[in-house]
Amino acid sequence: MKVSVVICTYAMERYDVFSECVDSVLEQTYDPLEIVIVVDGNEPVFERVRGDYGDLEDVVLHCNDENQGISYSRTRGAEIATGDVVAFIDDDAVAEPDWVAELARVYEESDAIAVGGHAKPDWVTKKPDFFPEEFYWLVGCDERGMGEHMEELRNTYGSNISYRRDVFLNVGGYDENTGRKGDRHIQAHEAPVCIRMANKYGKGVIYNTDAVVNHKLFDYRGEFRWLVFRSFWQGYSKRIMDLLLPEASGDKNDYLKQLMLEFVPDRVGELVREPSSAKAKQLVTIFVFTAAVGFGYLYGLLDVNRSELTADREVSTGS
Repeated sequence: MKVSVVICTYAMERYDVFSECVDSVLEQTYDPLEIVIVVDGNEPVFERVRGDYGDLEDVVLHCNDENQGISYSRTRGAEIATGDVVAFIDDDAVAEPDWVAELARVYEESDAIAVGGHAKPDWVTKKPDFFPEEFYWLVGCDERGMGEHMEELRNTYGSNISYRRDVFLNVGGYDENTGRKGDRHIQAHEAPVCIRMANKYGKGVIYNTDAVVNHKLFDYRGEFRWLVFRSFWQGYSKRIMDLLLPEASGDKNDYLKQLMLEFVPDRVGELVREPSSAKAKQLVTIFVFTAAVGFGYLYGLLDVNRSELTADREVSTGS
């Protein structure tokens, strides 16, 4: 079974980190493996990529004519790919050597149509003491309560997810209304494709925690103001999700219930038993981030309507 790993990049200032990502995929223990690199409309970056990786076997390069955003780029990469399975990793993540092998193992041993792994936080500097693990999803890493090993989830995160290629393309790939594009901060672009997949095939994503990528978290991802901003846009994104796929609301509603009825009481109990400033900060932060998500959703109610959302583009099912 051939696996194609799609890596999308755009900014020259992230090139060193991107290179570390590509090198970690080149060092995978699994074979046969193809790497598809998609540069999102940045010619100088593409020229550098071509110079560094263009002569390597089983590495395919593509540059979009213009900046199209991460959702378009990932779907384009899947169209170009020739593997039976297409796997995605963020350009600021580093894969463990057996990452692809662990993803492939689940396909080989089951009838899975999508497999995700553990997106492990890799703080470039010290983790902020106020940041609760319940909100790691804000930075694209697995949060507390994400799921159990080999459990079927709605989706895992974009830095560590894979699909049978024909299934991914048959449901239209990623929705271009979601995902990062320039200054747009629409999040949760895995959810729509996984919901369409579940609707059509009746299956979710198998969560293999042994398939690990280390997602780098730079200084700015630990800044309180940036995280509140991120929380706001997550709420805004949820409004878009409700318009695109109303059935998507249940998953995060369930997590909110778990957060407030299970995790918060646990934290209050821990704070009473063993008081510390870090525990107090994290408890307060949970409420601040939750409120920011709520305000973002309310803003979305006023700002977004279905008529403003672009129609899904047609995609080829490929070979």
